[in-house]
Amino acid sequence: MTDFSKLNIRSALNGLKNKEFTSTELTEFFIKKIESNKKLNCFITNTFDIALEMAKKSDVKIQKNENIGPLQGIPIGMKDLFCTKNVRTTAGSKILEKFVPFYESTVSQNLWNSGAVLLGKTNMDEFAMGSANTTSFFGNVINPIKSKKNSKELVPGGSSGGSAASVASFQCLAATGSDTGGSIRQPASFCGLVGLKPTYGRCSRFGMIAFASSLDQAGPITLTVEDSALMLQSMVSYDSKDSTSSKKEIPDFLDFKNFDCKGKKIGIPKEYSLDGLNPEIKKVWDNGINWLKSAGAEIVDISLPHTESALPTYYIIAPAEASANLARYAGIRYGYRAENKSDLNDLYEYTRAEGFGKEVKRRLMIGTYVLSAGYYDAYYLKALKVRKLISDDFAKVFKECDVILTPTTPNVAFPIGEKQSDPIEMYLNDVLTVPASLAGLPAISISSGFNKEQLPVGLQIIGKPFDEVSILGVAKTIEDSRGF
Repeated sequence: MTDFSKLNIRSALNGLKNKEFTSTELTEFFIKKIESNKKLNCFITNTFDIALEMAKKSDVKIQKNENIGPLQGIPIGMKDLFCTKNVRTTAGSKILEKFVPFYESTVSQNLWNSGAVLLGKTNMDEFAMGSANTTSFFGNVINPIKSKKNSKELVPGGSSGGSAASVASFQCLAATGSDTGGSIRQPASFCGLVGLKPTYGRCSRFGMIAFASSLDQAGPITLTVEDSALMLQSMVSYDSKDSTSSKKEIPDFLDFKNFDCKGKKIGIPKEYSLDGLNPEIKKVWDNGINWLKSAGAEIVDISLPHTESALPTYYIIAPAEASANLARYAGIRYGYRAENKSDLNDLYEYTRAEGFGKEVKRRLMIGTYVLSAGYYDAYYLKALKVRKLISDDFAKVFKECDVILTPTTPNVAFPIGEKQSDPIEMYLNDVLTVPASLAGLPAISISSGFNKEQLPVGLQIIGKPFDEVSILGVAKTIEDSRGF
């Protein structure tokens, strides 16, 4: 009898192919896991009936050995900002609590075409605005990993916290996430997983509920590096419905298996050695450097001089874009509508006041402010110029190295509520992930060690544009070297 809790995507695909179990049996196992782990609050909407129907169809295809997709029969979670036809899609917000799309996002459709099975829509920070999954209208997500020193419930990271926690607690084999400033990589680090943000434009944004359009990118959260490649292969495509979708040729991401670190130059940016960087995280970073050295890589010291400006730049550009994107939620066409408002201005005001949470309101006010007359040039335009400098920094150092190795986060997962009172402290969680997002670069987080409380520590590998294969290859080297 197969122990489903020890499977990953690759081993599950092999088991399905060899008829060791069926997709229906696998799906039923995960349904039971979801039902028995409700406390973690990983899912906003369960789609068990749909999942079983999809699983049965997969079993028929596998049995007949006809039209088998690359993820045929694999149960996954879908972050609740990917529109799913006839399935509620909320973006973690009251304002979209009852929204049921009549169309499918390109990323989710690609996954269904590949044979994946939808278990449900995973919880998330409201409109992807958050670093702890504590801003969701549907409640906090709880990290299944606990400290060895105390029993406090920890955050899973955000905004894709429901996706990360569901994979870490084996409620699904993988899940989709979205990454605007670190929302795949940070929860992957906090939950001991692999989280991949592809190059901007690699995955279509059509049907993804927008936060910041020049930054948002879909990606997978998985148990292993190979699983990440398998998921990404099925998620990517050129899409004419997304004007930012890249026409660049899509490689076979599994080619990372042929990647050899020997002779490759690994950049170590001095600016990422932050004053507040946890020494235990620095130790794991040093371990990662030594593992890559042992694999034959050359370690190169590099400088990204505008790194210190990345976080304030991000928190000008992202809220500005959000203020424009979220203007559509006004109680007119869809979503929540305030009751008994005869005046149009009152309808707008009360709908948004009642429908949006505190953090979303805060960022919308920031965004509206920096776009307003008299401040546009001083803040938004200047931020765009600094963003270009940050991108130029990366372009320059990639003439000296092949990939860049950094910590994913300055700290490990922290107790729920610990940093809630100080939004600046919460924003600082993104300080190491935001630069790659501003530059539109591919980046992956791989669990690489533990602190004294046995909480996972992630390392981040940043690559050249559209070179996901290399960062997957380096991540695999670390995965093979870490000893767990």
